[in-house]
Amino acid sequence: MRILMLGNSLTFANDMPAMLAGLTGAEMVHHTRGGARLSEQLNPATRLGARTQAALTGEHWDYVVLQEMSHGPVSSPKSFFSSVARLCGQIHANGATPVLYATWAYRKGSEALSAKSWDYDEMSRALSGAYRQAARENRALLADAGRRFYERADTEELYAPDGVHPTEAGSRLAAETIAAAIQNHKEN
Repeated sequence: MRILMLGNSLTFANDMPAMLAGLTGAEMVHHTRGGARLSEQLNPATRLGARTQAALTGEHWDYVVLQEMSHGPVSSPKSFFSSVARLCGQIHANGATPVLYATWAYRKGSEALSAKSWDYDEMSRALSGAYRQAARENRALLADAGRRFYERADTEELYAPDGVHPTEAGSRLAAETIAAAIQNHKEN
């Protein structure tokens, strides 16, 4: 099985692709850059986009995992939904299955959350809802790591000190969530 991951630091933090490879036995490739948006993965004029476009047209994948910039689905929904639709079209044309890696709200009480003037519960609901809608509209699997963070953040240390990035435990939880979505798909 081959998995391509498209995302940013929330994907590559703590070498999460290696964690996912260990859980699935898959060959992992990730096209990531800190702060990258999915729209960049579509742009062949960027280094990241050129690599991704070549990979989606010239290589075989079983699953392609998509992760938008942390607040992108909330702050730039039009770009998020458009990018997901275009990438999912390419992924389906490749014969692969898209997986939306839904990320989490910034840690409750964090400076990152305060800087955006957002409420933790509202950000969590908005992210989960956007990813759920995008998955439904594009026949994609949903790996809602954000929902799992929301359920466990009060009892486990899932956030790095910046309140945005995951700890190793947070990355492990994300990898487990993605692996479960893929496993459930393979079984059905």
